[in-house]
Amino acid sequence: MEQYKLHHHILCIDLKSFYASVECALLGLDPFTTPLVVADKSRGNGTIVLAVSPFLKMHGVPSRCRIFELPNDPRIIFAKPRMATYLEFSTRVIEIYLSFVSEDDLFIYSVDEAFLNVTSYLSYYKKSADELAELILAKIRDEVKLYATCGIGPNMLIAKLALDIESKKSPNFIAHWNYEDIPHKLWPIEPLSEMWGIGHRMEKRLNRLGIKTIGDIAHYNLETLKRLFGILGEELYYHTHGIDMSVIGEKRNANSRVHQASIGNGQMLFSDYLPPDIFLIIREMADDISRRLRMGHYVGRTIHFGISYSKSVGGGFGKQITLDYPTSNASVIYDYCLYLFHQNYEDEPIRRVHISVSNLSKQSVYQFSLFEDSVRIDKENELGYALDEIRMKYGRNSVNRASSELEKSTIKARNRMIGGHHG
Repeated sequence: MEQYKLHHHILCIDLKSFYASVECALLGLDPFTTPLVVADKSRGNGTIVLAVSPFLKMHGVPSRCRIFELPNDPRIIFAKPRMATYLEFSTRVIEIYLSFVSEDDLFIYSVDEAFLNVTSYLSYYKKSADELAELILAKIRDEVKLYATCGIGPNMLIAKLALDIESKKSPNFIAHWNYEDIPHKLWPIEPLSEMWGIGHRMEKRLNRLGIKTIGDIAHYNLETLKRLFGILGEELYYHTHGIDMSVIGEKRNANSRVHQASIGNGQMLFSDYLPPDIFLIIREMADDISRRLRMGHYVGRTIHFGISYSKSVGGGFGKQITLDYPTSNASVIYDYCLYLFHQNYEDEPIRRVHISVSNLSKQSVYQFSLFEDSVRIDKENELGYALDEIRMKYGRNSVNRASSELEKSTIKARNRMIGGHHG
């Protein structure tokens, strides 16, 4: 086990009750004493609440509920969601991170959470990891008026566990874990879904094996877990020992596509999605990637598809499939993403989707496999080029699928607000 241990200094920083805290900051109110809810009250009592202030959380109000489930308290302030504003605040916080570390040492996990590898910066700042974390949190509080919590660990996993399990109870909102903390801080935890990366479906399957605590997984037979759950069982076993081989630079390059050997699109969703609504998002993203492939006269053979579940669940999956022949066709990309989705999805709420196409080559003539409908794909490709010309002349939102009018669609807002910037 020792050979798998990383010994970095990783900060995992989370902005507390992000949407609600932004609204409090804009109103000049203290989120710890203000009963504020982010929800569009004009849409009725069945409307989903996107966030509640830390004050309401401390009084037992869940962060995800419907308006009619809120306490009957006339003091509650309702704030209509303003997604563009929340993105602006998120960008300001990211700029603060980048004032302390380089882009290579920053991994944006979600709109309100990030990992910073500060290993090589401690000697420069002449501070411990805890002291540097305090400095970063103070700067966020002073400049953006938001409160944050921080987990610190020798790898990304332990930093995340320290954040989720202990930091919110710490007086300074900072928790620092090492490998030695795993047996007495992680192993006693139950139910299993309290650990990041274990969803309720997996929890039920493990419970049926008599596994009740995280320590039960850590002491279970590894070969049995691999036989029952495949690679996921092996990963779970090592995670319960605090082992994680993720390196921020590698994760960042895989997700942000800064050094682009592929064409990709990642989207952080502003509410939890489930099937069938998530299929609309996947379709829109496949359309966008197909458009960008056409614009560059590229085709690609390898399709990467990834899902991150809601923070309340944690985890997700990232898979890829290599085709016999390269493609730029939106329907082909969409169909293979759905295949990977159905093979790996665990019935959990989804907060992030990532799709990319790699193994690129320049090709002017499309090569069909024996199993493709060549007439349909030819027509789709011709239509795609025609739509590209219209959008270039009249704007990205000049023509969209009819489904863009559905409530769960994000394509119009993304075209307007962030102009194709990869989330």
